[in-house]
Amino acid sequence: MTAPQRPPGLAERLRELSTRWILLGIAVGLLSGLVAVVFFVLLESASWLTFDLLAGSPLPQPPGDALFESHERAHEPRRWLFFALPAIGGLLSGLVVYRFAPEAEGHGTDAVLAAFHTRRGEIRGRVPLVKGLATILTLSTGGSAGKEGPIAQIGAGVGSWLASRLQLSSRDRRILLLAGMAGGLGAIFRAPLGSAITAIEVLYREDFESDALIPCVISSVTAYVLFMLLIGGERIFAVPALSLVAPIEMPGYLLLALLTVPIGRAYIRIFYGTRNQLFRRIPGPRWVRPMLGGLGVGIIGLWVPEVYGAGWGYIQQALDGRLLLQTMALIVVAKILATSLTIGSGGSGGVFGPTLFIGGMLGGVIGYGGAQLAPALFPHPEAYVLVGMASFFSGVASAPIGAMLMVTEMTGGYALLPPLMMVSVVAILLMRQTSIYEHQVKDRFHSPAHVADLTINVLEKMKVSDVFETAADVHTVSPGTGFERLRSLILVAREATVPVIGTDGELVGLVTAEQLRPVMDDRQLEHFVVAGDIAAPPASVYPDDDLYRAHELFRQTGCPQIPVLDPASSENGGVSIVGMLDYRQMMRAYERELARRREDAA
Repeated sequence: MTAPQRPPGLAERLRELSTRWILLGIAVGLLSGLVAVVFFVLLESASWLTFDLLAGSPLPQPPGDALFESHERAHEPRRWLFFALPAIGGLLSGLVVYRFAPEAEGHGTDAVLAAFHTRRGEIRGRVPLVKGLATILTLSTGGSAGKEGPIAQIGAGVGSWLASRLQLSSRDRRILLLAGMAGGLGAIFRAPLGSAITAIEVLYREDFESDALIPCVISSVTAYVLFMLLIGGERIFAVPALSLVAPIEMPGYLLLALLTVPIGRAYIRIFYGTRNQLFRRIPGPRWVRPMLGGLGVGIIGLWVPEVYGAGWGYIQQALDGRLLLQTMALIVVAKILATSLTIGSGGSGGVFGPTLFIGGMLGGVIGYGGAQLAPALFPHPEAYVLVGMASFFSGVASAPIGAMLMVTEMTGGYALLPPLMMVSVVAILLMRQTSIYEHQVKDRFHSPAHVADLTINVLEKMKVSDVFETAADVHTVSPGTGFERLRSLILVAREATVPVIGTDGELVGLVTAEQLRPVMDDRQLEHFVVAGDIAAPPASVYPDDDLYRAHELFRQTGCPQIPVLDPASSENGGVSIVGMLDYRQMMRAYERELARRREDAA
């Protein structure tokens, strides 16, 4: 008997992707890249309108994001408007979000994770539009947030929409959701590889969504190319030439990694404490809360204006050595508070940008502070700004590889890969159980999206010998056995399946009550029907077979029981049945094993 095909391995699955996923990846990349271009242009235009033209207080931009050049002020800065802008933006954003798509509140990435894990990859069609508009209103008025979460949710919404239009399966919709997320990130940050890895890495604390790697890479590269063609530009940050890191510098980077841990934990506690203990307890309509959060940001901004917006222009100033040590230390605290107020109140924006900003300022404190105390040990203090960005995000988001690659792509600081790897690993090891993303799960086995994979995996680990009971009196019949004998066996035998053994001792078929039922009461046929006429094709397992193979045989044959053969007897030309594997018995054993594994993992 030919055994059923096992699920294809990695090589076979990669070959299956070929043309289909290449075309889908390109399509998602083009759509998410185009959306990223529109989002970027509208956001930069709105920021120029509010801060440059109206408030007269332009926010600094890094070279790669400077879409508009700042000109001489037409009037004196309007401090009152500068203070009021975050509250105005929060009010408008709240009205838009809670009127049209409440799921668009917050930082966006968590909504994508929830859609992947628990909603079959489905995102309502209006969400990308609402999320984009609400984010522009929040960021262009100084809300302390980033644009990665919104563009991730917008791109994911594009991927989900395309999958629904093409009537793809839930599994394929989830993959296109991640591909859209990768495309949006790859375009807006001009970091195609890091964005693709981030999209498949951020879902889990200790795993990757490897099935989506190829579509995510194709989508991210496509979106990146489209963005560069339409917008042009360069790397987001201009970084001075850095030499290879000397061994003597590594202790300083290790100190940065260790300092990242307590500050990262404090950041997460303050972030969710502000949302849960403060804003969610405020009575009244929810759309008022982002305005109150914006008011808090405006108060902080009167003393620390660097907290406004994503703040990446100040990262460039830190790289250039134009920020004072005490200013960077103050920014770390103020930015944590401002980000918690903006996003915790329901404002629309991402945590990736602020997290990199906080990490960069923290790295600047260590680098420039160390350079003042021991210049020989800190020869390149600006490098600590870059390493701090990746280290801090790796710790609070449990996504070290994507963050490390994105930082190097955004800055070109490839010489810093050794310290980047070290600090990212140290940070994630010490913060493994915490994450800024609520819907991030431990691994595939903890995701509802992979329940079927979990079932197969557990069955593959179990053997037939673990389940069936050996029996020496299994009833068998020959192909010529009459109907009356078959009926009596089925009615009185312990087994619901009777094996049919040929003249040479081989297994030639199986007879079940289901096959007898159509002729059970037909007395005219009972003298003409024999076992060979109604037997199903033969199916059997050996004690060393795994239960996944047995499960597939049950599914194909529909038999409630399958004979278990003695391997030694089959080598001699015949078969010896040592017992019957019962489907219900097998599934009870599976449920016990699954419960045990869940208990061990708890």
